[in-house]
Amino acid sequence: MFKGLCAFPLTPLAGDDVDEAALVRLIARCVDAGVDSVGVLGSTGIYTYLLRQERRKVVEAAVEAAQGTPVVAGVGAMRTRDVLGCVEDAHTAGASGLLLAPVSYQRLTEEEVYGLYREVSSASDLPIAVYDNPATTGFTFSEELHGRIAKLPGIASIKFPPPAPGQAAERIARLRAAIPGSVSLGISGDWAAAEALLAGCDAWYSVIAGLFPKTARVIVDLARTRRTGQGDLALEASAALEPVWALFRTYGSLRVAATMAEVLGSVESPCLPRPLKSLDGEGLARVQEALRLSGLGA
Repeated sequence: MFKGLCAFPLTPLAGDDVDEAALVRLIARCVDAGVDSVGVLGSTGIYTYLLRQERRKVVEAAVEAAQGTPVVAGVGAMRTRDVLGCVEDAHTAGASGLLLAPVSYQRLTEEEVYGLYREVSSASDLPIAVYDNPATTGFTFSEELHGRIAKLPGIASIKFPPPAPGQAAERIARLRAAIPGSVSLGISGDWAAAEALLAGCDAWYSVIAGLFPKTARVIVDLARTRRTGQGDLALEASAALEPVWALFRTYGSLRVAATMAEVLGSVESPCLPRPLKSLDGEGLARVQEALRLSGLGA
């Protein structure tokens, strides 16, 4: 489940409640497109805005809708106690793996982050993906800390943020040197995925695949054929989505994905928890234009 294409759909709301029907439809599209796994309750899955019982319902619905496709459940929370509760719920609901970010209001130290992963890995036999997302958590992993955490039992993958253009191979090489060979590397930041996959990344943890899984599947499959000289086709397929990638970099992938889903009628509008809002005005117009230019709105 920590290789290939992992699709991260929205967790849409209808009013103040999780819209389970819309979530199930999004996951069914991912499964029909042949994704390798489904990730729920990541950043696009608004996990930090949901109560424990809401998160449990999301995982239960996702596992049922996935029909055997592995489900990776986000379990990040402010307190280790609450993380462990979400781990228990994910296990009971039938999740195949966990995604854990070091969420905090107070800036964490490296020892605190290491202690978090040590406790979780000791408490569960589900494989864990380390979620390295400094843009939202405010915590930056060093290669040394990644290496220490990766040696803990149960650590199976690192979901790392997009390097600067042209730097994916170097970033992957530094991580590979620090971690055991059994731990996979997965790229987030969709605009960097094609380059990272061609540079040897094992997985793409993809926001766009949560809405357009067939489009993302094509990029992954083209990247896998790089040894037959078709690597440029993966880059070309990704470049065709640059209008969308530009919006991700400008507004963040959550608001853009939510606005796209609302425009396309895949979810109710509004679908985000207050005070978050999908895009309007110029942002909405840019989303509509990006959908048209990239061919995703057809």
